[in-house]
Amino acid sequence: MTNAVEAVGTATPVPTAGDLAARTTGLRKTYGQTVAVAGVDLAVPRGGVVGVLGPNGSGKTTTIRMLLGLTTPTSGTVELLGHQLPEHSGRVLPRVGALVEGPGFHPFLSGRENLLRCAAMEPAVRGPEIRDVVEQAMERVGLRAAGGRKYRGYSLGMKQRLGLAAALLVPRELVVLDEPTNGLDPAGTREIRQIIAELHAAGTTVLVSSHLLAEIEATCTHVAVLHRGSLVAQGELATMLESSAPHLQVSTSDRSSAIATLRDKGIPAQEDGSAIRVDLSDVNSSEVVAMLVHAGVPVQEARRARTGLEDLFTRLTEEDM
Repeated sequence: MTNAVEAVGTATPVPTAGDLAARTTGLRKTYGQTVAVAGVDLAVPRGGVVGVLGPNGSGKTTTIRMLLGLTTPTSGTVELLGHQLPEHSGRVLPRVGALVEGPGFHPFLSGRENLLRCAAMEPAVRGPEIRDVVEQAMERVGLRAAGGRKYRGYSLGMKQRLGLAAALLVPRELVVLDEPTNGLDPAGTREIRQIIAELHAAGTTVLVSSHLLAEIEATCTHVAVLHRGSLVAQGELATMLESSAPHLQVSTSDRSSAIATLRDKGIPAQEDGSAIRVDLSDVNSSEVVAMLVHAGVPVQEARRARTGLEDLFTRLTEEDM
């Protein structure tokens, strides 16, 4: 891994154990000679929306399955809501809602009938409350009108919605969503974003896995990047984007003079559309502005630029040269 990647990966200190909704230590999973997950130390801060980002085959779903006790790790430990798994699964898992690898329901039952069965197994839901809980969950994900249709006739997007409804039947401390927008149209995707925002506002911790960069950037406060089964970076998304982009975007009516002034001082600068891009590796923003003003170059605006998640992800997962 390059130094730049290492710097991004350590941009945000890992929270202490009391601040975490979930934590893995040395988590590893092998299938014969194939290493699916290699020593992952994942930290999920309470109250955050954490995006687990990586291409297909990077180990996202396997990591999530181990986190929820659905797959036994080859080695390593898992702590969920302050308790070790699998020893305390019965105490912890009712407080967790999850949609992993697509929902699994009875095909010949209706969506509503499937959810009624799910609600009946929730320890926090009493008999008289079950039907109301189900109707509220279906309304929340936009499926109430289709509740009487057989599950086998649902589209992929409707199946995803029903799975999300099952995960949200009762209030949860942690909600884990594996590729939640899979199969959804743009309107459905916006609705999922809104639900995630509502959960976040209510203080629920949300863990979202995706290979879609735009979804992670639009919904998440934190990000963890997996590549070939290894965790290559994790931390606050805004901090990681900021730390990976040490340059200043300067708007000026005299770009040529601005670039010449800075280059004379040994500071890399170049045109970037209607502005100039200034490298901040060896100088800070205020010094750049002072140099330009002293040289008589008009400065309309100067702002520290943030890279996009796509650029950050590319740097984190590219091959060492």
